[in-house]
Amino acid sequence: MGFLDFFRGFKVTFEQITRPRVTREYPGAKRPKPLRFHGRHVLNRYEDGMEKCIGCELCAGACPADCIYVRGADNPADHPVSPGERYGYVYEINFLRCIHCDLCVEACPTEAITESKLFELSFTNRYDAIYKKEDLIVGDDGKPKAHPWEDWREGDDEHTSAWMRATSPAGSAAYEGVVQWSAELGYGVRASEAGQSGRGDDALTGNLPLSETLSTHLPRRARSHTADGPGARASAATIASATAGVVEEESDNPGGLDGDASGKR
Repeated sequence: MGFLDFFRGFKVTFEQITRPRVTREYPGAKRPKPLRFHGRHVLNRYEDGMEKCIGCELCAGACPADCIYVRGADNPADHPVSPGERYGYVYEINFLRCIHCDLCVEACPTEAITESKLFELSFTNRYDAIYKKEDLIVGDDGKPKAHPWEDWREGDDEHTSAWMRATSPAGSAAYEGVVQWSAELGYGVRASEAGQSGRGDDALTGNLPLSETLSTHLPRRARSHTADGPGARASAATIASATAGVVEEESDNPGGLDGDASGKR
């Protein structure tokens, strides 16, 4: 083993010295969370203050961890809680069981339950981990209720369950980026991601290309190739042309490949 072999073993170490540091002084400073982050659940209201939950129990049925308990009740005729005939009388989530898979959000027909970007929960006892309806429902301003053991930061309540507004219904590219969800108290109509169709609002949602998101972690050579290289431009042009063809095809034939407008084959 030669003298130079000793320094050759530190090649990776020396390369890291010249790169910018990615360490953050947690918990004083936190890294930005991904747009589609799965965190603590919230129960939403319509802009008029009525609850979105109708007590259908579909979220509880879809939950693979069996952590949701819902019971519905008939709406009072003189003072209805939700626009439907029924509302969620009891709503509980056991966060000791929850795996934050977001299947409850996908199953909900009224977008009543969504997931915020809060994930730091420090319970002092097991009972605090069971959130009841009064813990989950948003306040009169539409903001989630904060508990002493939760570390809410600015932006944790923005773009909740954004992945639901980043996909196209039934895989139809013609509807990608098209708003098909109701407004929420305190937030209005949430923005959708642009995706490949370009019909969303990435500036409003804060969605960034992968090259920008991981710019501090990628080597300089890979960073320049991803952002400015000919391969990146070719890929973008290929995606744009392919997407345009799909959207045009879907617009001409909304029912599918061999179906009519009603979806029948």
